[in-house]
Amino acid sequence: MLHNEMPHSGWWMPAEWARHAATWMVWPHNQALWESGWRVTLAQVQEDFARVANAIARFEPVKLVVDPSALDSAQALCGPNIELIALAVNDSWCRDSGPSFIGHSQLGLAGVSWRFNAWGGKSAHDLDEGLARRTLNHLGLPCFGTPLSNEGGAIHVDGEGTLITTESVLLNPNRNPGMSKAEMEAIFARWLGVTKTIWLPGDPQSVTGDMTDGHVDGVCAFARPGVLLVDATHDQGSVYAEVARENRRALELATDAQGRRFELIELYEASEAVDADAEVFCASYTNFYIANGAIIMPAYGIAADQVAADVLAQAFPGRVVVPVRINHLAHGGGGVHCITQQQPAWPVQG
Repeated sequence: MLHNEMPHSGWWMPAEWARHAATWMVWPHNQALWESGWRVTLAQVQEDFARVANAIARFEPVKLVVDPSALDSAQALCGPNIELIALAVNDSWCRDSGPSFIGHSQLGLAGVSWRFNAWGGKSAHDLDEGLARRTLNHLGLPCFGTPLSNEGGAIHVDGEGTLITTESVLLNPNRNPGMSKAEMEAIFARWLGVTKTIWLPGDPQSVTGDMTDGHVDGVCAFARPGVLLVDATHDQGSVYAEVARENRRALELATDAQGRRFELIELYEASEAVDADAEVFCASYTNFYIANGAIIMPAYGIAADQVAADVLAQAFPGRVVVPVRINHLAHGGGGVHCITQQQPAWPVQG
């Protein structure tokens, strides 16, 4: 059910805090991919994924896409209330390869399938480039194609017309050569209901080594319209500190779609957890996930976990904060938000 043109206006992407019908995830199964240079075993990564899935399943349904070759491991580690959906896949980053769900007041729920090219051709994606379409087909929902090479982790929306993204991702020649900001903003406006796109620098010099080139979900996250949790570091002399300062400066100068300046809440990264020998390590507490009634936050078994949990509890009153250990997942360069994708309940609530 792939449509290359969207014939109707009025489509919009709900914020992550809108009530969910389910959370989508993809089970890790590619042993060579995980063990080639990230100093973890596939079994360790699967345990982290299962902890995240089981934590979310306390609050809402979880739909877990599993490559047919890995059904046994998923069944062994995931609770009986997690639905396993057998689909062939390359990798396990559902935020990026899965659909971005959108809604329309008359036409109901649908999804956008971005042109997924594995973060600029960094790994095999012959199966994952069609995952969004296959997911939406499974649900019987319309799928709208797009010429924009994008990933779900590259955008944050507030549900009120504001989208935040990074130049280092979407303007990267490995994604969208020759496409202008104006053309990208027109796509966001038409398909996501966005009236204001805020461009952050991201990670233009690739100082983090992050294969995403600087996804926004490692930089900041909405707590609610007008309020952002912003990744920060205590190590002000590091090369990353300058990246963090530049992104914060861009947010300080910005206004949202409603003309508001942002309230910025610092969320200091888990620097003590970083494996110095790792090729890459996701230490960003902003890579949390908003579930129904809960915040599923990355945890590393260090004192900073509690500090971050306290900040998140204050930012999200009325939601329980659930820390989940992801030390092995973090070696792959991602966190809780990177492996989850929300399917809004319809009609949208909250």
